[in-house]
Amino acid sequence: MFIGEYHHTLDKKGRLILPLKFREELGESFVLTKGLDHSLFVYPDHEWARIEEKLKTLPLTSRDARAFVRFFFAGAAETSLDNQGRILIPSNLREHGNLEKEAVIIGVSTRLEIWDEETWNRYTEDESLSIDHIAEKMTELGI
Repeated sequence: MFIGEYHHTLDKKGRLILPLKFREELGESFVLTKGLDHSLFVYPDHEWARIEEKLKTLPLTSRDARAFVRFFFAGAAETSLDNQGRILIPSNLREHGNLEKEAVIIGVSTRLEIWDEETWNRYTEDESLSIDHIAEKMTELGI
């Protein structure tokens, strides 16, 4: 399970060090893809396979389903760590995440999310995303 928040810097080539704790859980290869809210998602291979199976069940006749599957898969890249524990983030994914220098890597249960630090700070300061407000909605849903 991925948990925690870590701050790191991208180098000039677009490489980012992943925390040791996360590297051990990711394994030798994993998938990096466009995430929601201008973040990037990182999935271990076994979790990616599970998500792929779910997405295969979406109806081809649904325009929204087709759009989401295209977004998710077209932006994906299979990747691995170099000897220094870094991943190379392809330019199209750096653009999607607005990643230039400072990044935040967060653990979100079955995946990692990589955020531009400024974008993450704006996201976490958003009043409409108040944890109290969200918790109230979750309670209404029975969670």
